[in-house]
Amino acid sequence: MADIPLYQLDAFSERVFGGNPAAICPLDAWIDEALMQSIAAENNLSETAFFVPAEVDGKDGYALRWFTPTAEIDLCGHATLASAWVVFNRLAPGRTSVSFSSCSGTLTVEAEGDLLFMDFPVYPRAAAALPDVLAAGLGATPAEAFSGPNWMVVLDSAEQVRALDPDMAAIASAHPRCVIVTAPGGRDGDGDYADCDFVSRFFAPSYGIPEDPVTGSAHCTLTPYWAERLGRKRLEARQISARGGVLICEDRGDRVGIGGRASLFMEGSIRV
Repeated sequence: MADIPLYQLDAFSERVFGGNPAAICPLDAWIDEALMQSIAAENNLSETAFFVPAEVDGKDGYALRWFTPTAEIDLCGHATLASAWVVFNRLAPGRTSVSFSSCSGTLTVEAEGDLLFMDFPVYPRAAAALPDVLAAGLGATPAEAFSGPNWMVVLDSAEQVRALDPDMAAIASAHPRCVIVTAPGGRDGDGDYADCDFVSRFFAPSYGIPEDPVTGSAHCTLTPYWAERLGRKRLEARQISARGGVLICEDRGDRVGIGGRASLFMEGSIRV
């Protein structure tokens, strides 16, 4: 039997019970992959992250991996944000920058007060016709649709995005891709979303996550699209799931900056 540290944080939220919960397990050395998957399944959160000390680009950093309840994935924003919070606030207090090596390359997180900014890759996109099964499953007619690592569907209004009640079996047919749905916010206007530039929701039922509360990696696609469409490099985004979350996004050319806050909900250990 061994004890493994466990932290649970609500990422992209200034308070607990908002944003996206992530479980974080710092390790001294990698444990068996099947055990990591079992821990993620037991946690039953959208992601559980594990990291070990490693040299990253010639500096002290960490190697990072992410697991949903059913599979390992190649990029996760909210669990990277939460991992950086654990480094800055528990493992190396006073540190304000950390780099993680991952299967998506080097990911750097910088602290700006209580705001944590991640440097992530841009995900490519190409205009495409949305498959009929996905259009029917969403129950909405897209203004635009794009193919990439995930499907991105653009609707005309935030109210349409909020009102979606997708057929998850139809959405799961997109596997291994997930589905992002987005629309303009109401910046400089009235209404529920007057304080943001764009809104989104994210569906990943084939990975055991019917709707992800807040999805940092989706903004690797969303940020360059909305920066180009709105003519602004720095944007405020809201993911309008039931829990909701706020993200600050920056168009950095071939990279994106994705910023947010994290709130500690629980810390302790698990025995396996």
